[in-house]
Amino acid sequence: MRWITVFLNSSIGKKIIVSFTGIFLCSFLVVHLSGNFLLFRNDAGEAFEVYSHFMSTNGIIRFLEIGLALGFILHIFNTLRLTLENKKARPVPYAVYKPSENSTLTSRSMFYSGLLVLAFLIIHLNTFFVTHRVIGTDVTMYESVVESFKSPVYSWFYIFAMLLLGLHLNHGFQSAFQTLGMNHKKYTPLIKFLGLLFSIVVPAGFATFPVYFLFFHQ
Repeated sequence: MRWITVFLNSSIGKKIIVSFTGIFLCSFLVVHLSGNFLLFRNDAGEAFEVYSHFMSTNGIIRFLEIGLALGFILHIFNTLRLTLENKKARPVPYAVYKPSENSTLTSRSMFYSGLLVLAFLIIHLNTFFVTHRVIGTDVTMYESVVESFKSPVYSWFYIFAMLLLGLHLNHGFQSAFQTLGMNHKKYTPLIKFLGLLFSIVVPAGFATFPVYFLFFHQ
């Protein structure tokens, strides 16, 4: 079994972990976004509360949350390892190396956009998950959502975070499939298109919530 440890600690092994966990987290975003669309129902949050209660009490969902947390940890941990190893491998840039000519803006900013998205995630989890699932409160989840998105500061911060998420997803989606071997002239254009589409539709979908509650919700 030693070869497994050696492989997972190799550069390609870490990249594969980042790729698989990234794709897994993308699937979570789709599920999370779909459930949150219940916020738009004109029922004073009744359907969203049923959904929230189910997600917080169902045994299977609670078990999957462990996998989700593990996915985030592995993705972040291995990304940090790869970034530090890359910097260590070349501490002084070559004089002839020009980043703007060898990579895109999104690829060069992946690490930093990821850190900023992580900062948003911590704040987001503290606002909703920690408050309701760890500390406990008499305020319903729907009331917390409304209160948070009625705040211009939180809403604009959320929208900015979705812009960063879009940048992160645009490169990350394509890079994940390329790392897993889907790098062919027949498939690459489709993967790039799907990555661009995903990086626009999903963050834009999440951004509709603060826009709705800030400007249109009564």
